[in-house]
Amino acid sequence: MNEHISDVDRLVKTFLSTLAIIITIGLIMVWSASFILAAEKFGSSLHYIIRQLIYLGLSITVAFMVSRTKFTFWLKYGYLINIAASMIVALTIIKGVGSAAKGASRWLTFGGMSIQPGEIVKFTVILSALSFFENWNKMDTKERLKHGGSLFLPLALLIKQPDFGSFSICFMVIAFVCFMSSFPRKYFYYSLVSGAMGGIFILFSQAYRVKRLLTYLDPWKNPQGSGFQIIQSYMAFANGSTFGQGLGNSNEKLFYLPEAHNDFIFSVIGEELGFIGVFFIICLFIAFIYFGFKLVLQVKDRIGIILGSSIIFVLGLQALLNMGVVLGLLPTKGLNLPFISYGGSSLICNFFGIGLLLSVVKGYRDELQGDLKFEAKRAARASRENENEHEEEVYA
Repeated sequence: MNEHISDVDRLVKTFLSTLAIIITIGLIMVWSASFILAAEKFGSSLHYIIRQLIYLGLSITVAFMVSRTKFTFWLKYGYLINIAASMIVALTIIKGVGSAAKGASRWLTFGGMSIQPGEIVKFTVILSALSFFENWNKMDTKERLKHGGSLFLPLALLIKQPDFGSFSICFMVIAFVCFMSSFPRKYFYYSLVSGAMGGIFILFSQAYRVKRLLTYLDPWKNPQGSGFQIIQSYMAFANGSTFGQGLGNSNEKLFYLPEAHNDFIFSVIGEELGFIGVFFIICLFIAFIYFGFKLVLQVKDRIGIILGSSIIFVLGLQALLNMGVVLGLLPTKGLNLPFISYGGSSLICNFFGIGLLLSVVKGYRDELQGDLKFEAKRAARASRENENEHEEEVYA
């Protein structure tokens, strides 16, 4: 048992070390991708990197605080937490409250600071979905409708914003939790097919989404319009070739590539660090996902395994989708690269997920430690009893 605790501790250190490397590279690339834009827009080349460091400090604090709580607390109130997060998302679509940009109202602005509530919903739906699907057989029809409605409420709000990228991630993570849970399989497959058909309908229900899909198929048809961003991304990777142009030497970030420090930071990595840098980042995320799942599977609590696996799934999925978009393998969506792209909302919410994962592992480790102490006490008591019996035999 003591060896098992040591194995868990080693996995935690390896997992967090991998995450630390990703974050360090992210900070370097945020500075590299943004210092010219920051100097032009704010008069200080350090504007974005300083803010990102502040966000990182807040994020680590959030992760530490969440990791010190019991994950069962978050699951117990997951239904209410998800509703609260949904209400915050709802504020973004209220005229005069939410901040709109590029045809979407996804932000709330307070005193010069902007937050994107859709980021936290990616994790609150995990809590709500796990509670809903695991307790499905215990609920009556009224409770199922109530909890199911609250689970899919944020999806409707994300479409209203609109934010099809976050909607897609939330839908897929709900399906993942449903598959991992004890939810009846026949209902799962029916729901999955119905949900996929609904997603296809939503995709083709708006002209701009169809236009984005057509742009994905042939971006060169409108190179100065809808295809401009992805073509500039192609050019960044082409310029990078094998070894890159060198850190800080990207040409595309010079006001050619939109969102160079955010959604398309992977393109800047490709141009400055080349194929070698891109391959290294991909390997880091593969290692992050691998060690994350391996760490979760050490836990013997089934609910904890589902929760931890879902967190790794959503982070890995977003990384995959972002890389797919900037490489032109997927239609363009507003998704950033976890732990690397600039953005406080994303970073803090992602660390909230890491905190939940560590809470699951800590709960299991504490349980093992408690069993170890119990075994030690029982062995000590048995030893004292044997000594007493031996003394009685001597005196006899």
